[in-house]
Amino acid sequence: MNELSEFRGLRADAPLPDADRLAAPRARLTAAFRQETRPERAALPRRRMILVGAATAGALAVTAGIVTTLPEDSTRASAGRGPQVLSAGASADALELAAATVEKHDGTEPGPKQWVYEKSTVFVQGKPQSSEEWTRWDGTGHANLPGIPPAGDISDFDPDELQVWYGPNQEAKWKKEGYDDRSQRQFYRFLATLPSDADRMMKRIREEHAIDSIKGETRAQRDWREIDVLYRSVLIPPNVQAGLFRALAKIPGARVTTGVKDPLGRAAIGVSVTYAEKTPSGWQGKQEIFFDPESYAYLGQTRDDREMVSARAAWGVVNKPGARP
Repeated sequence: MNELSEFRGLRADAPLPDADRLAAPRARLTAAFRQETRPERAALPRRRMILVGAATAGALAVTAGIVTTLPEDSTRASAGRGPQVLSAGASADALELAAATVEKHDGTEPGPKQWVYEKSTVFVQGKPQSSEEWTRWDGTGHANLPGIPPAGDISDFDPDELQVWYGPNQEAKWKKEGYDDRSQRQFYRFLATLPSDADRMMKRIREEHAIDSIKGETRAQRDWREIDVLYRSVLIPPNVQAGLFRALAKIPGARVTTGVKDPLGRAAIGVSVTYAEKTPSGWQGKQEIFFDPESYAYLGQTRDDREMVSARAAWGVVNKPGARP
């Protein structure tokens, strides 16, 4: 079972997000649906009708029954329309619903001797290349498959043999000498200290200089890059997951798209921005991050008109290198 399956199992047992927190976005989405179904709305332009319907259907899909009054025929019709870009308001509401949901996830930290597993896939000239990686939680071990060829003679090198490295704990040394390097445990614990309020969270992250500043870059462009990098962390505390969704909602031009597929063909929702002109960081075109439509787990991303495509195929916590969830 991978972490995505665990999230789905958790949703069945965990309480739904607080009704008070969801009341406002739920009311707006429900009102939008009611407006769409009024007979006098039939003369509206088709594009507007589709966006309103998608906002409501998206909310139903990602809140596990919080909105329960929508007719089945309308839900099926929305699902069959394919990708639907939500309006700015509906995107913000959908991201708040996502934030309220992930806050309920379990934030238990792995034990120091456990390993974080990730199987990732990148697409090079359209062809998928997958690799597996294990990282011991305290930073004293690392494993790869396929292995990385050593320098020099590689006649006996077998790429299909699990390559494992062990070393001393570097956490105290990194901290004492002021290095930016952190074990997964140190990084997770730093993230756990962040507030879920989007503005205060992003301010703290910028102060940490997780990524380099780029001259001429706007705050919104930098925040998108920060979020893009943070989502590559396999384990993120629930409060930070919530804060990231709320931060995405504050980025001008960010939109949620329902009914899409991630790079591996899995059902997903996408959150994207589009840069008509090249940014100071060199990014241009549509930048999209994909999430599971039920658990909101990170699935992958595309960047620069699909020139950069990556996906997280599987992940979780295991007890030894080579083990899989």
